[in-house]
Amino acid sequence: MAPWNAATPGDAIADIDTPALILDLDAFERNLERMAQAVKGRNVRLRPHAKSHKCPEIALRQIALGAVGICCQKVSEAAVFVDAGVRDILITNEIVGAAKIRHLMELAAKAAIGVLVDHPSQVHELARAALQADTPLDVYIEVDVGAHRCGVRPGEDAVHLADLISASPPLRFAGLHCYHGSAQHLRQPQDRAAAIAGAAALSLMTKQDIEARGIAVDIVTGAGTGSFIHERDSGVYNELQPGSYVFMDRDYGDNQRGEGDVAFEHALFVLTTVMSGPAAERAVVDAGLKASSVDSGMPTVWQRPDLHYLKASDKHGVLKTDAGAALALGEKLMLVPGHCDPTVNLYDTLICVRDGKVEALWPVAARGAVL
Repeated sequence: MAPWNAATPGDAIADIDTPALILDLDAFERNLERMAQAVKGRNVRLRPHAKSHKCPEIALRQIALGAVGICCQKVSEAAVFVDAGVRDILITNEIVGAAKIRHLMELAAKAAIGVLVDHPSQVHELARAALQADTPLDVYIEVDVGAHRCGVRPGEDAVHLADLISASPPLRFAGLHCYHGSAQHLRQPQDRAAAIAGAAALSLMTKQDIEARGIAVDIVTGAGTGSFIHERDSGVYNELQPGSYVFMDRDYGDNQRGEGDVAFEHALFVLTTVMSGPAAERAVVDAGLKASSVDSGMPTVWQRPDLHYLKASDKHGVLKTDAGAALALGEKLMLVPGHCDPTVNLYDTLICVRDGKVEALWPVAARGAVL
């Protein structure tokens, strides 16, 4: 924890200490509304992923606008949101290990909890724990539809797991998890469309194979910010899991928009201060690796095409300055992080701003929830 807050409500943006995580409330609220409108009146429901923001205030706002619940990636993340009043959570991960399963069942006694499986031993362990706790648990089969991370092969392997889950009360077979993560960052819209068309075909085949066994497949869930339009319109998916749309980051901003894609805005920034100007063509800011994740590339300097973020060390970011782009010591700049999820995880607080002033401080309550 920091020894003091970077800001208090009512402060001017210029008075915020740095580095600090800034949320532009106007852009953020427009993003929420645009997603709500994108699913309104369609045969799909929204279950946004909270690993992007880790913030209960944001989750509750998403639910107020029609989301059925949220996704989390870890049991400890889910615990934070259950404590904050969220009552419907899908943990989009396989849960292995006695301690994690024990905590999972504790949450399932308080809220509707779903979890993924991709191996029979996971089903056996979950069934044993659910029976001992006398608590039902929704179980989804994760199907590898192209990301080649977790997930069973489409078809026969998924059918076998559906049979096993259905025969293991108090587990409830809830549906299929068919997320194609690598499709989210394909730059060209036609490439994203083709990848999701392939994922939808595999999902549909698997759904039909399971239904041929007399087992209902009520939910096919997946999708992300980069591709959700295609899952929405596929006729196969009926639940969508985008997360980063609330913030948008530099990497998502690099995607070329296609016809029908929703234009979300950059709402998340890292405020930083120029702390050194050692040469005419170089400046150094106080936001480095511990202020902005660079796993998806360097941040960009917001609305300053004359400045280029070249490299980062722990506490320093080096900028290249074009001719005539002299920067004064103490000058503040806004960075658009390359990847919003791990950047948010570096901060205790989202500093929410509107009309040039700090309006609220929202805790990043699930920060560091890695268990």
